[in-house]
Amino acid sequence: MTGEAASPSISFTPGAAERLHQVIQRRGAAAIGLRLQIAARAAGEFHHVLSLVEDPSLVAGDTLIKVDGIDVFLEGRNLRYLDGVSIDFQEKPSGQSGLEFSNPNPLWFDDREVVIQEIFDTEINPAIASHGGIVHLLGVEEVTAYVELGGGCQGCGMADVTLKQGIAATILERVEGVERVIDQTDHDAGENPYYRPAKK
Repeated sequence: MTGEAASPSISFTPGAAERLHQVIQRRGAAAIGLRLQIAARAAGEFHHVLSLVEDPSLVAGDTLIKVDGIDVFLEGRNLRYLDGVSIDFQEKPSGQSGLEFSNPNPLWFDDREVVIQEIFDTEINPAIASHGGIVHLLGVEEVTAYVELGGGCQGCGMADVTLKQGIAATILERVEGVERVIDQTDHDAGENPYYRPAKK
């Protein structure tokens, strides 16, 4: 008999659960729950985001779980990287009180993703930082690497050139098993692009 895959789970410490219930109650009926995402990976760490959800369309591809009476939507594209996350709330005298995340998962499960992340961290991101830009790896599925441009690269008229001539060319040349690179960035939402796209 084949067992079913276990559902993903996360946990709140009592302090975090209390504070999050307060936040949701203050928002009222508009809040339908919380959404947990991985915004980026940098310096060997996950950067998590926990936000209020008011628009159901934004979580259409997510997995809904209930944690301490709170509906939590786990970001679909990073679901396996969110399994087991523990969230705490720390009161600090410095005024930097806030949520702290503990994630037991590796930064990447796929060796190709590990190689691409290393290229981004040590070569590509330092090179485009002078333009205020940054590139994030979203993941590799089959033979396709999905990336997202941020900062000055988001909304930049030269983003396609940067991707094709720099980022994609480097990945395709040096990462075995990757045959194409797709930019998932919403460039229309970019702020302060280094090169503004020409109006059509």
